[in-house]
Amino acid sequence: MRTEDIDYQDGNLNMRGYAAYDDGKSGRRPGVLVVHEAWGLGEHVMERAKMLADMGYVAFCADIYGDRKQISTMEEVMKVAGDLRANPQKLRSRARAAVAALAAHPQVDGSRLGGIGFCFGGTTVLELARDGVGLKGVVAFHGGLETQAPAQTGAVKASVLVCTGADDPMIPPAQVNAFEDEMRKAKADWQVISYGGTVHSFTNPKADGSIAPGILYNESADKRSWAAMTAFFKEVFA
Repeated sequence: MRTEDIDYQDGNLNMRGYAAYDDGKSGRRPGVLVVHEAWGLGEHVMERAKMLADMGYVAFCADIYGDRKQISTMEEVMKVAGDLRANPQKLRSRARAAVAALAAHPQVDGSRLGGIGFCFGGTTVLELARDGVGLKGVVAFHGGLETQAPAQTGAVKASVLVCTGADDPMIPPAQVNAFEDEMRKAKADWQVISYGGTVHSFTNPKADGSIAPGILYNESADKRSWAAMTAFFKEVFA
């Protein structure tokens, strides 16, 4: 496996993404964008990128904040991630730049692109789908489902998979229901899987409940949601 940092830009903002792929394979293959949690591009999404590379994909971790910025406090998370969520066009522009960097990779088949995201990253890939970006499919793991710019009818070109915790205090049933209504009105190809007894950040082993009881890893939901993603990408990239 090969890993590498790749710099790219959105306007004047420099971003440093992270790519993982099997350089022993020949020919172009599907590429998967991986978008980080609200803490910034870190170990969790890098490990997920390596897992995707083991599956035969080229994985590219976006750096939405720029300059590989890391956040260490909840107060700064609320400000930095909150400002981007409140400005979907700005968030979509940064995510589009990452998609372009992925598509430009010499190992990637640009006609077969997908995206996954965790928490804030899940929100981000859903914004890409709403914006009609040319992805085959996106997967949101415990991502926020609200938006300031709902999808318009026919705009969502990507298939959409949402994996959410049924007991996630940050994504209550009313938010899930509103998202489903949005997807129906947009006439999108969508599915939502809710995992019982599961709260926020269920894919991250470092989520131990110390920040809040509702932020906790769940091994069963982690494995089930990854299996759902695996089957989903086999379908959309076929």
